[in-house]
Amino acid sequence: MDNGDIEGGGGGGDEELHQHQKQGLRKYSPVVAHDRAVLEMSTIDPGSSSSSREPTLRNIKVGHQAEIGPDEKGQGLSPSHTNANGPQRESKLELFGFDSLVNILGLKSMTGEQVAAPSSPRDGEDISITHGHRKTPDLKLGTMMGVFVPCLQNILGIIYYIRFSWIVGMGGIAESLALVSFCGLCTFLTAMSLSAIATNGAMKGGGPYYLIGRALGPEVGVSIGLCFFLGNAIAGAMYVLGAVETFLKAVPAAGIFRETITKVNGTVVPPIESPSSHDLQIYGIVITIILCFIVFGGVKMINRVAPAFLIPVLLSIFCIFVGIMLCRNNDPVEGITGLSLSTFRDNWSSDYQNTNNAGIPDPEGKVEWNFNAMVGLFFPAVTGIMAGSNRSASLKDTQRSIPIGTLAATLTTSALYVVSVLLFGALATRRTLLTDRLLTATVAWPFPAVIYVGIVLSTLGAALQSLTGAPRLLAAIANDDILPILNYFKVADGSEPYIATLFTAFICIGCVVIGNLDLITPTITMFFLLCYAGVNLSCFLLDLLDAPSWRPRWKFHHWSLSLLGASLCVVIMFLISWSFTVVSLALASLIYYYVSIKGKAGDWGDGFKSAYFQLALRSLRSLGASQVHPKNWYPIPLIFCRPWGKLPENVPCHPKLADFANCMKKKGRGMSIFVSILDGDYHECAEDAKAACKQLGTYIDYKNCEGVAEIVVAPSMSEGFRGIVQTMGLGNLKPNIVVMRYPEIWRRENLTEIPTTFVGIINDCIVANKAVVIVKGLDEWPNEYQRQYGTIDLYWIVRDGGLMLLLSQLLLTKESFESCKIQVFCIAEEDSNAEELKADVKKFLYDLRMQAEVIVVTMKSWDVNVDGSGGGQPDESFDAFNAAQGRIADYLSEMKEVARREGRPLMADGKTVVVDEQQVEKFLYTTLKLNSTILRYSRMAAVVLVSLPPPPLNHPAYFYMEYMDLLVENVPRLLMVRGYRRDVVTLFT
Repeated sequence: MDNGDIEGGGGGGDEELHQHQKQGLRKYSPVVAHDRAVLEMSTIDPGSSSSSREPTLRNIKVGHQAEIGPDEKGQGLSPSHTNANGPQRESKLELFGFDSLVNILGLKSMTGEQVAAPSSPRDGEDISITHGHRKTPDLKLGTMMGVFVPCLQNILGIIYYIRFSWIVGMGGIAESLALVSFCGLCTFLTAMSLSAIATNGAMKGGGPYYLIGRALGPEVGVSIGLCFFLGNAIAGAMYVLGAVETFLKAVPAAGIFRETITKVNGTVVPPIESPSSHDLQIYGIVITIILCFIVFGGVKMINRVAPAFLIPVLLSIFCIFVGIMLCRNNDPVEGITGLSLSTFRDNWSSDYQNTNNAGIPDPEGKVEWNFNAMVGLFFPAVTGIMAGSNRSASLKDTQRSIPIGTLAATLTTSALYVVSVLLFGALATRRTLLTDRLLTATVAWPFPAVIYVGIVLSTLGAALQSLTGAPRLLAAIANDDILPILNYFKVADGSEPYIATLFTAFICIGCVVIGNLDLITPTITMFFLLCYAGVNLSCFLLDLLDAPSWRPRWKFHHWSLSLLGASLCVVIMFLISWSFTVVSLALASLIYYYVSIKGKAGDWGDGFKSAYFQLALRSLRSLGASQVHPKNWYPIPLIFCRPWGKLPENVPCHPKLADFANCMKKKGRGMSIFVSILDGDYHECAEDAKAACKQLGTYIDYKNCEGVAEIVVAPSMSEGFRGIVQTMGLGNLKPNIVVMRYPEIWRRENLTEIPTTFVGIINDCIVANKAVVIVKGLDEWPNEYQRQYGTIDLYWIVRDGGLMLLLSQLLLTKESFESCKIQVFCIAEEDSNAEELKADVKKFLYDLRMQAEVIVVTMKSWDVNVDGSGGGQPDESFDAFNAAQGRIADYLSEMKEVARREGRPLMADGKTVVVDEQQVEKFLYTTLKLNSTILRYSRMAAVVLVSLPPPPLNHPAYFYMEYMDLLVENVPRLLMVRGYRRDVVTLFT
């Protein structure tokens, strides 16, 4: 079916849709028999190519029993196919073929939203498509009701009504203004950072947790999110206690226990109305349970009554200001002076005093107050700026509403607090400010009951918001499926988090039992400050990195402001209480550690990943293209996983390759590149390559190996490897060692193509200036738990830049080889050179800080050993030597016969070769002597390292494989090492 079928529908459907739009309700028109087309998507199995499948026509009933002829069932649709409505219209976008057009489904998937894929019936099924109404979307909130009102309602809470005048009396006007400015600046900068992050893209549920987690990673997001959840739950207890205290102050007869007689400045005064802690506990528990039942009714109910909770707040504030203007000297009570300049001067400075647990001044009180403690008491009065972001899922336009609404609420309340400090400081004496804990109700116009009702309703509304937001925050964390322990709190989309609500109510009741507001507020402050610091750090990191995806619409931000906001949060935390700060940071650190250990890995595109990426790019640029100094040289092995033969199914490479790759790193540092090659056409094997790469990556993770997986599709193994060795890596981070397994099975399984491929790979490495390490006996290579004893023997024949020495030292850093000792074998041409060579090698190893025993083997002793003379036993390598000679002679005879028959020069591996039979005999004899020496000295060695000879020019690859087979004969575990044109170790510090 071409794209023209997607562009329009039938004419009748357009008219009906137009009528519905006139009525204000949009509906989908029913699918009827005369519709022009039905779009159908067939299910494609994972890994299959889209080009290898044809869309099929299935039997579909639409509307009134539409019939499809039996001859059309199962046939593919073509552009020339004709349906019941006539020929299909040609697509106007035919140029783009089967590319996905921009549509609503595709745009939603770009935001990361989980969109259900359109389903289609199976072949041969009959289904009916019935018309229905479009689901009515949930009501979306604007800036006023969605952000400004909730923020204002959460910020203007109990602290303002029953503690603000007390704060002015204790700290004085000057320090109270400093207190308001200090705390207000912290929340204002946090709101700026919040605005920048919120305008950088669409937001889901979770509020600040979602923003922090997507900016700093799931570990930081979950740790701060859970602390913020606790802060909201405890804040609910604070609001409940404030409402109960206000109610008992207004109706003293409702108290169950007697009031406490207090002292002021050591003098017994008439009983000051201070509710009993037991009354606070009993009423608080009852109210919390009632609010919990209301929360169970759903968030829609709470949104409907939100204005009813805010109106009493605004009315009560209006009554407070009117009452202040109408106050006169000692009217309405003694201690009220009215707005007086002399009172303003008297209250300008601070007068910190000791108080009892209820906040009443008492020289014998155990509670000491200073500016730091005042910060802890007042800061909850400026929190609540996250109330709008907590409702991000219910907002029409988060990128517009959150900045405007949050900043407007922050500035409005800050201005209100500044004005209130000036007015309260000029209104009453200091003694009245400290003893009348409900001074706002005393001066309110026309009567105090207005303030009592306003306080109770506003605090209950704030408590209701806390008990509503906290469970949804916990459910959002659980739904991200990071911590399995939180699975109990998961909820489906649109469902109420009942279990999370019960858990929140349990925490709230536990805090209510404490019954002391002044002890609860510092705890809330710490958790909220952690969240605010997380928001500021998130904006700081994103703004500093300035990734291409960082394009916030809110332009009034800078990383320096975010850093200042985060610093203020930390300073305030330590000013309040260093002990509470340490406890809160320890709790967040424990959660972070638990998430990093037990949590599921998630990639949210956080700022740390961007920082790592930019750091890697900067480091790569700083390395440049010049050679790395030997002191800074690290092995970057290219692990060639393509097996010589077949492996069991679902095994991407030899199980011991990763174990060997780990042995080439010091303390696990360094990167390995695991690469394999798929033979075939790239277009046909692309999906198979992706699946193989994923499987290989899983294997690397399972083996705890630091490395990456790469799969290359090429016509042949040789061409694929040649492309890999030229292009893999960037700058100085290109692989410098090629590691592969020795093809021990090539003759046993008669794999005649292996010699040519094997020799070609070695030659490619030499041309590309790559070191080569070939592992023989990989099946017997020990893992990290198999301890080896004996020696690590190095047959150092040719200069390799110290690579063989370095590999032996890296082996010693592994637990499996740490009990071994190193032996270095050198070859001397004459006896006279043996001692001199031994001394030079010892001095060289000493300067390299290597402890090894040096053994020099002379060519003369070599010859004696091989000939078996001198009383020695016949060498067991002779059988392999004679067999190799016979096979080479047969292969050479066959080559000569083919060349004579076809009248051309000797050809092997697709190219002309020149065979010097005497030279071939020398090569065989050399490998025989070397193999005999290895078996004589290193039969019990844990591992043997020997220099890898290069493939001789113009020799058939088959001959080289015979040389190598003779070299490794009867050696159980062998590494053949060839360096490249540079040193990898240095003598100098």
